[in-house]
Formats: sequence, structure tokens, C-alpha cells
Amino acid sequence: MKKLSHVTRRGRPAMVNVGGKAVTHRVARAEAVVVLPPAVRSLLRKGELRTKKGPVFQAAILAGIMAAKRTSELVPLCHPLPLDGCDVRVRAGARGRIEIECRVETHHRTGVEMEALTGAAVAALTIYDMCKSLSHDIVIGGIRLIEKRGGRHDFRRH
Repeated sequence: MKKLSHVTRRGRPAMVNVGGKAVTHRVARAEAVVVLPPAVRSLLRKGELRTKKGPVFQAAILAGIMAAKRTSELVPLCHPLPLDGCDVRVRAGARGRIEIECRVETHHRTGVEMEALTGAAVAALTIYDMCKSLSHDIVIGGIRLIEKRGGRHDFRRH
């Protein structure tokens, strides 16, 4: 039976000791979805959205990268990781749907799933923040891991 990795036998929170693991190339991709209401959707032109705060997608990309780099400061038991790369993509889809993908990679003893998830989530929050003056009916959802490679087990969502 599987057990929680960040809890001791006595039920205390603990950071996983990765010192004995091999350094391998680790990659993770995560996504988030933001759904814009009609009031905001009408401002979406040619796949880009601008508000008084500036270009929304560009700000979201930068925020996602910054968040991925600082994941260990936000999620208590995450290891601080040197990232080899982080790519955040923001794309306007149909019916006001904004699709965000964050891809992160490193060479380390532990994976970068949390960094990819954090990057996607913060990019989505940034879109909300920049557009909330237009409507509070913006919905963030669908934050999930798409793929992870490296380490003991690979994962790919079908």
C-alpha cells in the first residue's frame, strides 16, 4: 500500500531526504485553464489581451516563470531546485478559454512537478488579477499535471 511521502510514521510533516537518489534529467508539464466572461472576452483580440496594467499574457508568462523558480518558498516541504529551464505558454482558445502550460526541467535528485504546477497556477492568478477590474466572474480551474519524466516513475496524462 502506498503511503504519504511527507509524513513520518508518527504523523509528523517531514521533508523527504533525497540525498541517496541519483541525479537525473527531470521534466514536468502542467496546465491551468482560465475562462473569461463575455465582458472580458470581448477585449480579446488576435490572441492577446491588454488592460490598463499592460499586456496580460506577457505578464502571466513572467509571473509563471518567477513562481516556478520560487516554489520551495511557497510550498513548505518542497526542495529548492535549480531550474535548467522554464517555459510558460498562454493561448486563447474558444469561448473565452485561456489555456496555460508550464514546462520545467532540471538535473536533480527530485522532480519538478510542483514547480510546473505552481508556474501554471500563478500564471492563471495573474490573468485574474489583471482582468478583475473588468469582471469578477473569471473562473480558474483545470490545474493539473500533464506529464513528468525522470526519476523512479514517469507519468503522462491520457
